[in-house]
Formats: sequence, structure tokens, C-alpha cells
Amino acid sequence: MSLIGLSTLAVHGGEEKQKPENALTTPIFQTATFPFQGMEERLAYNSGEISRYSYGRYGNPTQRAAEEKLAALEGGEAALLFASGMAAVTTCLLTFLSQGDHVLFVDQCYWQTRSFAVTFLPRLGVEADFIPRWSPGEVERRIRENTKVIFAEIPTNPHLNVPDIGELVAVGQACGAVVIVDSTMATPINLRPLEFGVDLVVHSATKYLGGHNDLLAGAVVGSEERVKAVKEVQAYLGGIPDPHGAYLLLRGMKTLALRVVRQNETALAVARFLEEHPKVRRVWYPGLPGHPHHEVARRYLAGYGGVVSFELSASAEETGRFIDALHIPYLASSFGGVESLVEQSAFTSFCAFSPEERRELGISDSLVRLSVGVEDPRDLIADLEHALAEAPP
Repeated sequence: MSLIGLSTLAVHGGEEKQKPENALTTPIFQTATFPFQGMEERLAYNSGEISRYSYGRYGNPTQRAAEEKLAALEGGEAALLFASGMAAVTTCLLTFLSQGDHVLFVDQCYWQTRSFAVTFLPRLGVEADFIPRWSPGEVERRIRENTKVIFAEIPTNPHLNVPDIGELVAVGQACGAVVIVDSTMATPINLRPLEFGVDLVVHSATKYLGGHNDLLAGAVVGSEERVKAVKEVQAYLGGIPDPHGAYLLLRGMKTLALRVVRQNETALAVARFLEEHPKVRRVWYPGLPGHPHHEVARRYLAGYGGVVSFELSASAEETGRFIDALHIPYLASSFGGVESLVEQSAFTSFCAFSPEERRELGISDSLVRLSVGVEDPRDLIADLEHALAEAPP
């Protein structure tokens, strides 16, 4: 039977019907190594005559089940899990970049991804270039003869911009660059970049894929050939997930479609409420017609995501008092879980940047990022309304 629906894939994809000891869920294989029955089996493994697990750094059955489920959700041939999203991103970049190469980052990217590109890659003789705001034709204009990787987050964080995937793929194919999309914000429920010709998809699985704010993990999805190349580098660097984290990720992905659809609906309702509020200067949400990339988002996204960013007509101190007046969201730097989280971006995710750098990136002192959870939308909106009423001016 062929599985088509994403909800069905989220529950059953990547897992065998018959599991060890007739377990319903995939067990946690809490082992560092896998003994051989004798030298005959060991030598057969060495020669490639048989395939099996040997050592935890090269794979684990619990990890493999989570990888196959994610590959099914993304429509990829293979997936590979990591200890964190940053381990996935950096290992991916190190796989396809060498001395003398150039990598182009399109639009905003996670601040530690940017920091890695600016501070670490130059040590290897790799030059990183950034397009601060995507616009049609800009990617092609910034490509060089030595561009080997084009990297984009879709949507971006925190302004939720949506670079045109078709343009990225067309330029990448023309110049031979590997096109990598960080689809953490979108999830495979809202976007499957591989269907549009992207070479590799990366995720911070800590966020929506896990969905419960209780694990750290990352992932890379793509063709067998490209994922195998990344896996070889992972074996050197060692950024592997632990079996218990892989199990939690398996459990989290089973409800991914349910959670994301709910978060899409709630975030859109919240964005519409905020857009009409007199104390809100601007709202960034790709589901709103006023977002600069709304039309691009309509072409590629099945849903607009669970994060809403907005700027208050207030000072930094007043914005902080608004956040403190909220009852439901936790003040925390993450997104994608069942609990709503909020942050004042200038003093959390971008606190290490200078005021000038923040202004250049469009991060004002009154910018708020809200990641909606699965609470009742009416309660979240009522909480926002209460906090806005208390917050000056």
C-alpha cells in the first residue's frame, strides 16, 4: 500500500509494521556498539557482503527509523540525524565547501549560522557572501565562478521572508552550486523543498519536528548520494544524535501534521489581530497580504507557519514591559513547540550584535517574535490584548 497523506506518513512512515518483541512503537536501542557473532561475520561486514549496525557513531536502529520517517515526510531518498540543528548546518557546509570556494547566503539566516560563515569559514579559505534582502534577480547577480553552495532559510527568522525557490534552483543548476534550504520554520507540512529541485534540506529538529521543547536534534534530507557524502563528514566530526533523542523525535513527528496545521491557523488569527491593533506598528507574517513576499509564499507554502513577528509603537523598555505582562507565552529563545514562546529579539537572539548591526538587519528594539503553540487561539489573543492594554504608550 502506498502512503500519500502527510498525516499518515507522520504516523507510519519509516517504521516497520513488525517491530522487535512485537512492540507498537520503535524501541530505544540504548547501546554504543553492536557485537559480532564471530570473525566470519566481522569479515563479511568489512567486505560489504552483509550490512548491519556496528558502532553507534555510524548509526543506530532508533536513529534510522526517525531518519526514514523524515525522508518520507520530505519526499527525499535519505535523511541523516545530528545532535543539533547547528551540527547539521555546519557539517553540510563543510561537506561541500573547500579552500577557495564561495558560499552565498540568501536573505536572513540564523545568527549562529551567520557567525559560523563569518568567523570560521574564512579560516578554511572559504568566502561567505550575504544578500541581506532577497529580491528577484539578486541571486544571479551575486553568483561567482567559484560559488559552490547557495544557502537560504525559508521562511527566514525573524522577518519571515520567503525567497523564490525556483530562482535559487535555476541559478544553482546553471552554475553547478549545491542549493541548501533550511526549512525549519516551514516543516514538510508547509513546504517540501526537494519537490522544487532543491538539493538538500536541513532542519533544526529541536523545533517543529520534535515539537515538545524536550530534545536537541538536527537533520539533513536529500538524495542518497548527497546524504552519503554528508554522513562521511559526520563520522569525522561526530555530531551524532543519541538514541533517546531519536526516540523522542520519532514520537514528536507522529503529531507533526496535527500540530502544524493548528499552529498555522492560530498564527494567522494572531497576525490579523495584531495588524489591526493601534499599538502595533508593523506585523511580519507571510500569510498577510501586506507582507512583501506574500505572493511568493502563496506559490510555495501550503501554510504560513506558527511564528509571528511584530514591532510595537513603543520604546525598548515599554516593549519589555509588554512581554512581562503576557501570561501564556514563556520568555524563551526557540520556536515550534506546543508551548507558546516569546522574545524581544534585540535582547535575545540578536543580543550579541551591536546596535548598528541590528539596525542593518532590521532588528529594532521593539521587535517581538511570538511562536504560537497549541493553546486555544482565543486565549492567546486575549492575552495579547491584555498585555497591549497594559503596555504604554
